[in-house]
Amino acid sequence: MSLYKIDDVAKESGLTKRTIRYYEEIGVMPSPQRTDGGTRLYTWEDITYLKKVVRAKEVLGFSLQELHAYVATSDALNEQRFDYQQTIEVQERIEKLSTMETTLNEQLELIEQKLHSIHAVQSELEELRGRVQTGIQRLQEQKQEQDPSDRVQDG
Repeated sequence: MSLYKIDDVAKESGLTKRTIRYYEEIGVMPSPQRTDGGTRLYTWEDITYLKKVVRAKEVLGFSLQELHAYVATSDALNEQRFDYQQTIEVQERIEKLSTMETTLNEQLELIEQKLHSIHAVQSELEELRGRVQTGIQRLQEQKQEQDPSDRVQDG
């Protein structure tokens, strides 16, 4: 298993070293292994995890608090998938899948809340654009009424 230093992780994930350390400090990502000298050593799974965090933050626009919740449910889902794969008995598999469904519903709810917020902002901007367009039209009509040189003369 390859281990990576924070410089490599920063390049691969697109985050700064400071951000990576901050995410570790606030619990968005788990603490990596360390050498005896205290140097952080990351696995490829850590890098993949950070990429998922970056995607959730950038694409979904999650705040740090939302990120924390999203990552926690994502981690729970991974554990539940592992548990399911280790289970043989049918009733227990049904229960594991039901638990996974609940976790997926929680993640989808986080995304739905974000989409609702995005749609609300979009609606406000569309309404403002409509008012601006109406204002432009009204002012152009007013200008035509006041400026006879813009009119075609009969004659």
